[in-house]
Amino acid sequence: MIVQPYLFFDGRCQEALTFYQENLGAQVVMAMRFKDSPVPANCGPGGNAPDPEKIMHASFKIGESLIMASDGNCEGKTKFDGFSLSISVKEKAEAERIFGVLSDGGQVCAPMVETFFSPAFGMLIDRFGVSWMVLVDTQQS
Repeated sequence: MIVQPYLFFDGRCQEALTFYQENLGAQVVMAMRFKDSPVPANCGPGGNAPDPEKIMHASFKIGESLIMASDGNCEGKTKFDGFSLSISVKEKAEAERIFGVLSDGGQVCAPMVETFFSPAFGMLIDRFGVSWMVLVDTQQS
């Protein structure tokens, strides 16, 4: 069994993918736009069809983790609540760099500080509304 996060970016998926590629070294595994789907998007009675240029489905890797993403569906705005993505690195300088780029244009919830469990730990919400925890994991090999 595999559980993977699926993020809906409310029309900003391409922007988010580019940002994560440039700043976290994310690798886009695949991206399909609504116009490329063999089956037209059906939003049900009274629903608006999604923009054909928007991303219907994408998957990308950050390190060894696979994350799925989309611009969204016909239901309207998506709100990221009740979870955080946690990114663990080996070096404090790398944690500080990642924390800095992810928090740029976002909101710092807990500044990066030394804790009893990590030499550097911080929490933030990035410019796309995704909650992140960034830490140095001293247990990483």
